[in-house]
Amino acid sequence: MRRVLLAVPLVLLAVGCGAQNGGVQLSDEGAAPPQEARLDWRESYGQPGSRLVFRVNSLAVLEDGWRAEVSIHNDSNARFTVGSGPSSLEREFGLMLLPTGDVRELDRLNRAGELPAVRAADRFTPPLPGVLEPGEEWRGTMAARGALPGGGWARVVFGVFLAIEQPPKGLQERVIWITDHAHRLRPGPQPVSEENSGSSASEAKSESPAAMSR
Repeated sequence: MRRVLLAVPLVLLAVGCGAQNGGVQLSDEGAAPPQEARLDWRESYGQPGSRLVFRVNSLAVLEDGWRAEVSIHNDSNARFTVGSGPSSLEREFGLMLLPTGDVRELDRLNRAGELPAVRAADRFTPPLPGVLEPGEEWRGTMAARGALPGGGWARVVFGVFLAIEQPPKGLQERVIWITDHAHRLRPGPQPVSEENSGSSASEAKSESPAAMSR
């Protein structure tokens, strides 16, 4: 989860990561239609030579689910288990859907213990490593079936990373990373009510999907 100690602005740390649905409610804009966005997000936890680096290259909504192209680089001298092992149930890789792209709202939900549940990825190509060795990078795709809500803001979640011995200086032993960047999923066509059926084209408003950073 994000910033458990609330000391490092861009960090998602997992100490007791009981993500709950809480009171988070997404707008009712139907399921997001197929779409793809090039994101090129790069975020890191720690200092050069003693950090984990996370990248999200793209996110696609498919007819039957979603897919994200991502990578994780262990830029440290420590070894980390990934999801506590190749067949562990303690994985948090996936997407977190929120009603806003405001990182301050994410912080508030984290402090209140009301983060929504992760929409877990269940397919990894190539498979995730059981251990991410010093200097090693895993690059691939993660995906899952199931519709995503149109109009919701998607953040990518990586974890759990558990230091096998001592974590690098400044890093927690157990890490889950939720991206500071967020991407708004484009909603599908909405039914036109009788009240709005006479509106002119100049009155119509649209919002393009956007990647939001701090």
